[in-house]
Amino acid sequence: MFSHWWQPIVSWALAAFFALGSWLNLRDPKSIAAYRTWGYPDWFHVVTAGMELATAILLILGVTRGYGAGLGSIVMIGAVLTLMRHGEYSHAILPTAIFASLVAVGWAAF
Repeated sequence: MFSHWWQPIVSWALAAFFALGSWLNLRDPKSIAAYRTWGYPDWFHVVTAGMELATAILLILGVTRGYGAGLGSIVMIGAVLTLMRHGEYSHAILPTAIFASLVAVGWAAF
């Protein structure tokens, strides 16, 4: 078995990213307005915030890290597809990089 010394470090960084994203999705009016612009219902930012918070919690715990990577990957795929559909290609770079990091963490977890 290989030692993945980097996995906890990357997982905690990703958990911080998703925790911040959850908080911003609940509190930042610009974030809420963006969901309207993309055609999502007014309550959808709450769903996204919940999924991001769950991802953060799952990534912190070593036992559930793979599940957190999976859930976070779903969230990031949704973000990338939304941004690409609306022509916001440069904004899709960060979610794509986060997705790649989640794949690495998930791969190392299982």
